[in-house]
Amino acid sequence: MEQQKLPNVTIVIVLSILGFLCCCFAGVPGVLFGGIGLILALKDQKKYQENPEGYSNFSQLKTAKILALVALTLGVLYLAYSIFSIYQMGGWEGYMEKANEMMEQWGIEE
Repeated sequence: MEQQKLPNVTIVIVLSILGFLCCCFAGVPGVLFGGIGLILALKDQKKYQENPEGYSNFSQLKTAKILALVALTLGVLYLAYSIFSIYQMGGWEGYMEKANEMMEQWGIEE
């Protein structure tokens, strides 16, 4: 029997890398990309467990799953930090006031 490759491994790796790169945008893209990557990795893991002899790239799937977990964790941590920072500035009103002050300081008009 010829071994196949698990279909979503490359996609999970790409999503995890995007999650790493985008986790600094308030954490939301990191959570989205990492979460989608983790779901796809778990789906492929289930497929592998049903037929272990049929697939050849399970080690790559384990690596991709770890990358997705790290991207998801970083995204969640940065999202929590962003929410905490906004809360510390006095909520959304205080955050927007601070942003407007900074825009005026740099001469950027709305």
